[in-house]
Amino acid sequence: MSDDTCLDCHKWRQQFPYPFVNQALFEYNAAMKDFMKQYKFLGDYRLRAVFNQLVTARLKQSGRLIVTVPIHPNTFEERGFNQVLGLCEGVQTVSCLKTCQITKHTRQSEKDRAARLQTAQPFEFVEPAGSLIRGKAIIIVDDVYTTGTTIRHAASLLYQAGANSVTGLTLAR
Repeated sequence: MSDDTCLDCHKWRQQFPYPFVNQALFEYNAAMKDFMKQYKFLGDYRLRAVFNQLVTARLKQSGRLIVTVPIHPNTFEERGFNQVLGLCEGVQTVSCLKTCQITKHTRQSEKDRAARLQTAQPFEFVEPAGSLIRGKAIIIVDDVYTTGTTIRHAASLLYQAGANSVTGLTLAR
């Protein structure tokens, strides 16, 4: 590895058929884990403001069309908000992905690494947004990059819908 690409990205290049790079703003350390627990799992929506300016500044800098990773409808019903949309508050996003309705709902955070890597495509493309995606440079936003599976599932659908290029931005990895 002669460039600054991480080992994980090098591994993904062998498996993922599209060009994709993700930038994480922070390390997923103990402090970030505590933040995510309070924000995402305990529902303290006010905490979105902690990183909102940084996230939105990076998104504006990118000059790309912004797509957020959706959450499962059951999760939205339980939590009352999409934590990724909260981090992106103040910038225009395109809602072109939805989570497939699956019979057994298991949160990604409850899976180990092997189970995450085996996750089937959890998203569907919302076709009316296709004309917005075709030929565009897209940035996908998610909260935490663990294995890269979720964000690459989203990127795959965007490429299939005609996106010119897709990159990722996550709060933590």
